[in-house]
Amino acid sequence: MKPFLFLLLFSSATFLTVSCNKQKQAIDAQNDATQTALDRQKDAVAADAKEAKTQVDIDTKITKANIDASKAVEQAQLDAEKKKADAEAAAAKARVDAVQK
Repeated sequence: MKPFLFLLLFSSATFLTVSCNKQKQAIDAQNDATQTALDRQKDAVAADAKEAKTQVDIDTKITKANIDASKAVEQAQLDAEKKKADAEAAAAKARVDAVQK
């Protein structure tokens, strides 16, 4: 009877050990899958951030170009108004000179 009990106890311990190993392997596999998913999400976040930075850089360049263009247009308009004012003043002086002669 003792060998039977020993064999039964040994087989139960072996079964539990094998069962525990399978559970540990399943836990490890789940952990690996979770880590892989998190790594992929981390890569996606980094890629999204890089794309967003690139878009911001593009938007900044466009805004700066628009500001520079607006400045150039306004300066050209002011230069034209200055020339017009100078021409009107010269014409007025010429009229005054013509009247006085």
